[in-house]
Amino acid sequence: MRRTLEHVWLVAFCFICLGLGASAQVPELQLLAAKSVGADQGVFVQAEDGTILVAQQDSRPVHPASVTKVATSLALLEQLKYDDRFATQFLASGPITNGTLDGDLIVRATGDPTFVFENAFLVLRELHAQGLREVRGDVRVEGPLLFNWKPDPRGQRLKRALQGLDGGDAWVAIGEKSSSLQKAALQFVASDGTRNTSGKVLVENRSPTLITIVKALNGYSNNIFHPFSDRIGGPERVEALMRKQLPATLRSQITITNAAGAGESNRLSPRAAVAILWELRKELRAHGKDLPSVLPVNGFDAGTLKRRLTEDPYSGRIVGKTGTFGSVGASALVGVLHTTKYGDVAFAVLNNWVPVPEARRRQDLFLRALIDAIGAKAWDYVPSEKPIFAGAMIKAR
Repeated sequence: MRRTLEHVWLVAFCFICLGLGASAQVPELQLLAAKSVGADQGVFVQAEDGTILVAQQDSRPVHPASVTKVATSLALLEQLKYDDRFATQFLASGPITNGTLDGDLIVRATGDPTFVFENAFLVLRELHAQGLREVRGDVRVEGPLLFNWKPDPRGQRLKRALQGLDGGDAWVAIGEKSSSLQKAALQFVASDGTRNTSGKVLVENRSPTLITIVKALNGYSNNIFHPFSDRIGGPERVEALMRKQLPATLRSQITITNAAGAGESNRLSPRAAVAILWELRKELRAHGKDLPSVLPVNGFDAGTLKRRLTEDPYSGRIVGKTGTFGSVGASALVGVLHTTKYGDVAFAVLNNWVPVPEARRRQDLFLRALIDAIGAKAWDYVPSEKPIFAGAMIKAR
């Protein structure tokens, strides 16, 4: 394996100093953070027994970008049930005669963040099997509809999919021939008829379980986390829950105005980020699970950590979360390592106003040397190869 001279020097220095013993802050790791990340950048590393291995600018809140999603994940898991599924129902607001619905196609939504083209086409296929060909009306949405990773309050983007006008690749992904989409597509015809306020359920799409959703969204760092957080009261509620759990000294070090980490006013310190990681691990272990159930493992899971530190022996060592928002100076990496010497070790590297490519280079340099110095082991983990829509359930009524 090829290593830079800078990396080799850092590792060698760490091993020399490790022989001197560890105190509250381990000197060689402290120097490692200053040399590789920058002395003016935020780094905090803590063992599960509370031993602080590195503390550098650790109480300074900076923009955490998508690291915010770790807090939102914890809040969702605490407030909802791990096996919760979110239903999207399709109802006929009038009679269906000879394949024509005389009325609107009602979409009754509950904010499923994973309702995408594939799900819409699974529904369309079922509607076609029931004989529906034409709608003399429009799509009418009741409740919060999220479609293909964005709010769709009037259902017009969903309507285009049901008309076969968008998302053709997803039709093939559910096992259909591309040529058959137009045969299944619905025709919408304008109608001046009475708009009924209720109807008969034709088909229901039930999302994957909550814990499966959180895992998938964290892998790709999907900003649908922000509207999804409305299920528990939005970003204000996420912030309140985190402040309630953190020690009093850390509560001023977290500000969440966007549950996905977008916007300009989110703030988090490295110390608070690590505290949230420990709380997330505690929550998961209370349900017989661990961090890889909801956060990606580097080199294994699709998404932002798939290509980070993928070479031996670093692949599979980090379970964590990235954060990137260059326009506000944010680039971050947080996570947890398994080690022989210290047990689990949580870390947070929150770069502030360092160009994103350089920030990532520094983060990776630090993590490689840290993994070597403390003997981090691979997580016992096998990723799922199934796409997120495969976990949905389609039920005809």
